[in-house]
Amino acid sequence: MPSLVIPFAPAAPAETYRLGTARDPAGITIGVDSRSLLLDGARWMPVMGEFHYTRFPAAGWREELLKMKAGGIEAVATYVFWIHHEEVEDTREWSGERDLRRFVTIAGAIGLRVVVRLGPWCHGEVRHGGLPDWVVERFGDRARTDDEAYLAVVRRHFTAISTQLDGLLWKQGGPVAAFQIENEYSGPAEHLLTLKKLAHEVGLDAPLYTRTGWPDLATPMPFGELLPLYGAYPEGFWDRDLAPMPGFYPAGFRFSPLRTDAAIATDLLGERAAADAPDTARYPFLTCELGGGMMSSYHRRLHIYPRDIESVVLTKLGSGGNLPGYYMYHGGINPSGRTSLQESQATRYWNDLPEKNYDFQAPLGAAGQLRPHYHLLRRLHLFVRDFGSLLAGLPAYFPAERPASRDDTSTLRWAARSDGRSGFVFINNYERLRPLPAKPDVRFLLHLPDESRTEFPTTPVTFPADSTCVWPFGLELTPGVRLDHATARLLCRIEEGPIHTIFFAATPGVASEFAFNGEPPRILATGRNVALRLLSANGNEVRVVLLDDADSLALWKDTWRGHERVFLTRAGLIVDGDALRLTAPNPADLALAVFPPLDSAAAQDGIFQILAPPASASAPDTCRELAITSLRPAGPAREIPLGWTTPAVAVAPTDADFTAAASWRIELPLGLDPDATPLLRITYIGDVLRVRLDDQLVLDDFFNGDAVELNLTRHATALASGAALTVEILPLRTDSPILLPLATRPTTTTATLQSASLEPRLVCTY
Repeated sequence: MPSLVIPFAPAAPAETYRLGTARDPAGITIGVDSRSLLLDGARWMPVMGEFHYTRFPAAGWREELLKMKAGGIEAVATYVFWIHHEEVEDTREWSGERDLRRFVTIAGAIGLRVVVRLGPWCHGEVRHGGLPDWVVERFGDRARTDDEAYLAVVRRHFTAISTQLDGLLWKQGGPVAAFQIENEYSGPAEHLLTLKKLAHEVGLDAPLYTRTGWPDLATPMPFGELLPLYGAYPEGFWDRDLAPMPGFYPAGFRFSPLRTDAAIATDLLGERAAADAPDTARYPFLTCELGGGMMSSYHRRLHIYPRDIESVVLTKLGSGGNLPGYYMYHGGINPSGRTSLQESQATRYWNDLPEKNYDFQAPLGAAGQLRPHYHLLRRLHLFVRDFGSLLAGLPAYFPAERPASRDDTSTLRWAARSDGRSGFVFINNYERLRPLPAKPDVRFLLHLPDESRTEFPTTPVTFPADSTCVWPFGLELTPGVRLDHATARLLCRIEEGPIHTIFFAATPGVASEFAFNGEPPRILATGRNVALRLLSANGNEVRVVLLDDADSLALWKDTWRGHERVFLTRAGLIVDGDALRLTAPNPADLALAVFPPLDSAAAQDGIFQILAPPASASAPDTCRELAITSLRPAGPAREIPLGWTTPAVAVAPTDADFTAAASWRIELPLGLDPDATPLLRITYIGDVLRVRLDDQLVLDDFFNGDAVELNLTRHATALASGAALTVEILPLRTDSPILLPLATRPTTTTATLQSASLEPRLVCTY
C-alpha cells in the first residue's frame, strides 16, 4: 500500500527579504515568506501566464487578455525586448504593437496583475537574446557585465521603460507587481544586484524582484535580494540530441523536492546534474517557465501533447509549487524589423527558429485559438483559484518508495501536501512518449502527526493508465462538515449565504468514493444535479455536485451580473463587464448553462439554468475549403549543411534556398470580411513553409505534422487592397538530420500543400 509519514507542518520561519515597495495606495500589500506569496498578509497562489505584447496586434490585446483571465490567469508576464524598441540607437519605438504602456493599462483595467521581465538580456528566442545589434557590436563580451559604458546604455533603456510604466506601478495603484532582472544568467551575482539597483534608481520599484533560478551563479546571491523562480518543460527544442526525450526531461514527470531542472537550456548550459542552492528552502517554490507548449527549432521539430503540459504542472504543484507560471501561455508572431529579429545560427546563436512564427503550441495560439490544454489547465486553475490559499500553506511530502530510475514505470508516482490534518494527494500516472500502465491495488496510507492514520479509498482501486488527479482528504468544507476523503478531483465552490455548492470531477475509471464526518463512505454518481446534501449543526448546508470528465472540462467560473457563477459550455467564454461572450466553430458548442440561475423559473438541466442564445448570435457558418492554384513545382531538395556549434546541428534554409520551393496561390472568396476573424488553416508536408501577402512574409513554419493557422484579421488592410496570398514549401528529404515525430516523417522527398480552409468562428453575446 502506498504510504508516507506526515509530520507536524513547521511554521514558516521569519525571513528578511530586501525587495520593493509592498503597499499600494489602498493599503493592500504584496509580500512573501519562505512558503508562499502573500496578498494583504494572506497566502496567495496566483497563476501567471506569459504573453508578449510585441508579438500580437495591439487591437487584439484586450480580447486575448480576457481569454487569459477566463482561463484562470491572474498575472500576465511579458518580456521587454530591447531590440524591438531600439533596433537603431536613440531611435525608440513604443507605439502600436510596441506600446508597453497601453498593454499594461489594459491588463490592469480587466483585473490582471503584471510581471515585467526587464532583461536587458531576455532570450525569448529573439536575436541576441533581445540585445540590439549595436549593443552587441559595441560591447561584445563586456555586455551583461558591470562595465560602466554598458551599464550607461542599460540605464537609458531602463529609464525609457520606467517612463512607459509611470503611474502603473503597484505603489501608484497600478497592476505592475514584479520585475524580473536579466534571464538565465550564470555570471557573478553582483551584476544582478547592480541591475536591480539601477532599475530601482530609475523608478522601476515593485513589491517583488525575481530572477530565473537557473543556471548556477558564479558567486553566491545574498539572501532575500531576488526571488529565484524555476521552470520545467515536457521537452525542448534546444537539445543537440536528435532522439526524443533525451537527458533529464522524464524527471519533470516525477514528484521531487528538487526545484532546479537540468533539462532547460542544455544548448547554452550543457548536460549537467540538477542541484538546488543551499538557501533554496528559505524561498517559496515559485515558477515562471512551466512549458505551456514548445517551439520547433529547425533541427528539433516537437509535437507537444495536451496532457504533457497538464502532467508537468500537476507534478510541480504536488512537489510544493506555489506559483504556476507558464511560458508561453499565449503564442504570437514576431514583429518586423530592419533585419530578421529571431534567434538563428547565422547570428552565432545555437538554434534556428522561424523568422515570424512564435506560436509555441501554447494554450492560446498565435491566432488566438483555444487549444485542448487551455481547457485542461483551466480545470486545474479552478482548483487553484478557490483552494490555492489553503494549498499554498501546505508543505509537500514524498513517499519512501519512488521510481528508482527513468525506466521505472511500475512504481506509482504520487506525493501529498498537508498540514498534518488535511491536504491533497497528487497522482501522476502519465509521462510524455512513454505509456505508463494502470496501477492496481492503489490505496493510500497517511501517518498523521497525532499518531492517527488516514486510509483511502476503502477498497483498493486500479488507477488508470496515462492519468492524473488530485484527491482531497481531511478538508473542512464549512464549519461542521469535514470531507474525510474523496477519490474525485476538487474543482471549485459557489457560496450563497449558508449554502455551499462544491463541484468535483469524477476520476475516469475510478468509483467516486466520498466520506464525511467519520461516517461510512458512499459512492456518488456523476450528473448535473446535487449528488449529496449535508447539514452542519450551525445550519450551513454543503451540496456536492459531481461532474463527469467531459463536463468538468466545460466548466468555467467568473463574476457575472453581480454574482460569482459557474458556467457549462464547450465554447470559449469570456466575461467582459456585464457582457458574456461565447465563441465556437460549431453552433452546437454555443449551448450555455449557468449556476446560480438568473431566473429560478427558467428551464434547467440539473442545477444549471439553460440560457437560450440571444437574437444577436451570429448566423451558423461552416468550414470553407479554398481553391489552390499551383504557381511553381518544387526544385531539387537542398543539401542541408550543419552549423557552427559542437555538436553541430542542421541549419535552416536561407532566402536564396526558396528559389527551389514549390509555390501556390490561395484563392480567398469574394466579399471576405477579414474583420469577422476568419482563421486560415493550412495543412502541408514539407521542410519549411512560408506564407506571403504579395512580397511580405507574414508567417513561416518548420514542419512537424501540425496544421498552420493564421488570423486574417491582422492582415485586413492588405487583403482589402487585393494582396495575393501565396504559400511556398521547400521539399523535405527523407534523410534530413532533424528530429520529427515518427508518424510525420515522409517516406519520399516531398513538398505538398494538402489543403487550405477558412475555419468558422461563431460569436454569441449575452
